[in-house]
This record gives sequence, C-alpha cells and structure tokens, in this order.
Amino acid sequence: MSTTKQIEQAYRLAKERYAALGVDTDGALKQVADIPVSIHCWQGDDVGGFENAGEALGGGLAVTGNYPGKARTPEELRADFEEALSVLPGIHRFNLHACYAEMTGRKVDRDELSAAQFKNWIAWAKAIKIGLDFNPTFFAHSKVVGGVTLSSADKAIRQFWIEHGIRSREIGAAIGKALDNTCLNNLWIPDGMKDTPADRRGPRERLAESLDAIYQKKINPKHNVDSVEPKLFGIGAESYTPGSHEFYLGYAVSRQILLTLDAGHFHPTEGIADKISSVLCYLPEIALHVSRGVRWDSDHVVTLTDELQAIAQEIVWGGYAQRVRIGLDYFDASINRVAAWVIGARNMRKALLLALVAPIAKLRQLEAEGDYTSRLALMEDAKLLPAGAVWDYFCARQGVPVGEAWLARVKDYERTVLAKRS
Repeated sequence: MSTTKQIEQAYRLAKERYAALGVDTDGALKQVADIPVSIHCWQGDDVGGFENAGEALGGGLAVTGNYPGKARTPEELRADFEEALSVLPGIHRFNLHACYAEMTGRKVDRDELSAAQFKNWIAWAKAIKIGLDFNPTFFAHSKVVGGVTLSSADKAIRQFWIEHGIRSREIGAAIGKALDNTCLNNLWIPDGMKDTPADRRGPRERLAESLDAIYQKKINPKHNVDSVEPKLFGIGAESYTPGSHEFYLGYAVSRQILLTLDAGHFHPTEGIADKISSVLCYLPEIALHVSRGVRWDSDHVVTLTDELQAIAQEIVWGGYAQRVRIGLDYFDASINRVAAWVIGARNMRKALLLALVAPIAKLRQLEAEGDYTSRLALMEDAKLLPAGAVWDYFCARQGVPVGEAWLARVKDYERTVLAKRS
C-alpha cells in the first residue's frame, strides 16, 4: 500500500500533467466530494424488506445467490450500511423502499403506512447526518393481481395502490422536513403483459388517472420531490409495459415532475447518457438509477464501464450536477453485500472524477474550431492520464482507504459480524 508521501508525490506529478491541459485537479477534487450519491437499501438484504409480507418479489425482479451474512433486521441493515460508508469518500444518501417499514406493535398494510413506521430510519439518518430518499413498493404483495397495480382494470385494486402512493408522498415529506433535507420520492410499477396485448390504450389511460390522483395534493418541494420511472420490460412483462419511456416522459414534462432514467430499463444496446441533456431541455431536474444490465435488466453491481463514464461525462460536462439526482440500483446476493455497495458507489464517484479531470475546455475548443481529428486524438489520449493518482489522493484526503485497502476492512467486518448471522 502506498505511503502518504508517495500518494502526495504522485498527485503533484499528476496535477502538473493535467495543468498542462488546462485542468484544475484541486477544483475537481472539491467538486467530486460535494456531489451526493444516493445508495439503495435493497442491496443489503436482497430486496427483502421488513414488513413480513411473505410475498415473492415478482414484477420482473429476481435476486440470485445466497452469500452468507444478509441483513435480517433494520438494525443489521443500518450497521452494514455504516460499515460501507466508512470506506466511501464524498457525500452519500440512503434510499429506502416502503417495504422497509418497521412495524411497532400493530402491522399495517401499505395503504395505511405513515411516517411512524419510519421513525427509526429518520432518527438514524439524523444521527449519522445523511439524507434519505423514498420509494413506494408496488411489488411483492397480494394486491399485485395479474401483474398489475395502478393500471389495473379493477377499481378497488387501483385505489389500494393509489392510497399507497399518496401515503408514500406523505412519508417522503415527513422525512424531508425532519431531516431538513429534500427527499426524492420515486415511483416505479411492475405493470405489464407477458404476451401481445389487445388493448394498449386502456392501461395507460388508467395509469395516468391513478398518477394524477396520487400527485393531486401539493407538497412543499423543500421536503419532497416526485419522480416517475419508466421501464421497457420485466420478467413476465416482456411484451408490453404501460409505463414505458414515452409514457412517463410525456407525463413528467406535462406535470413538471422529475423523470428517473434507470440504466437497466431500456434496450440492452441503448444507453441513458444521451437522454440526460435531451430531457433536461424540458424539466428542471431528473433522477438517475445507475445500474448495470448484462443482456437484460439484471441489476449487476456498477462497474467502471464506458456507459458509466458516459453518464458521468454528461452530468459533469453538461453542467448538470445540481439538476441530476444520482442514485444507485442493483442487488447481488452472490458476493459480500457490503462490498457490493462499496464497489458500485466508489465506481460512480470514480466516473464523476474522471469526467471532472478530463480536458473538456480544450476538447470543446477543438470542436468549435472544427478540428475533429485533434478532438478525437485528445479524447483518446486523455484516457491514459494519471487519474488514478488523483483518485488515491482524493481518498486519502477524505480519510478513507486508498486503492484496494478498503476490502481488508470489509473482509474483517465479514469475519467478525456477517459470518455470525445464521
């Protein structure tokens, strides 16, 4: 492992190399530290939740693997996340699903949930000084009848889920107010059909009506902001989803709420990076679920892929850091779950740092001059600039392990804590 002196010396050399291309690495380090990344609760327990619904996931959701040490209680999940935070540089948030409600005394169904079932989460977030985000849970429930919720032809089913959506917004507002930190409330439903539908119009019209009912009440945007999330397909919904990209894009723009772009919710060859600047022409803010699909929306742990770097470049180069709410979304039970959190979160911030230290001013100058040859050459050569030295220095300044040293700490936590869970 590098010593402090070696890390600082490597950074000084990297700083000089970047400065020659007009890049201020000190400024980049300050910026990358201040971009919040919302980390999802569901990686820590395989999307199990704590409401004891006893239902299968369904809705295109599946978790593979049985690595030991899964969090079994809210206390264990919170402890595991704190362990992950201890090796992560930068600002982070925690993203909760409604099914992580803690029932105190009386179990309530999802259409009766309130902030009371999340008071422990709020107190914990306040204690460790992080923000919380929230998601209504429209899956793993007996009232997901025929694979549909808000688009159901059954009015009673629709009303149950409408009430759940309303309650979730109220919970989000309570979270945001208690923490004095705006809560993002993101809505995704699994509705769809396995085979070719005879009626595409009806479900979409019912979905729009249901959404309007959920969002009818005005809520202080300082406390809660709303977002809707499209999806191309899911397991059992391969042929049709009423909540497609086109549907939710139109809905978000017409109602001026946020649109969430999930990296795994489009065609396997389709990236979301190019969509960011397009959507932000019409919306003040958007949200992201950064994931990694392998052949389908398989929610693999985020790695430092070209797609991830393209997403970060669009956020940074477009000047959108204040207009894009970055969140992670994956669940892998085949590896250490705490390590999965750490790997994905560190890679997200690495991608942001790479975008921040890219010689974008020079690249734009060449582009404006029509010198596309030089633009391509510099863009390619920049890939081998000493960003690793800048990242190591960033981690050292943030007081977290440099390089792969974080893994030893997580492995120790596995031996002393996770391995003892039955």
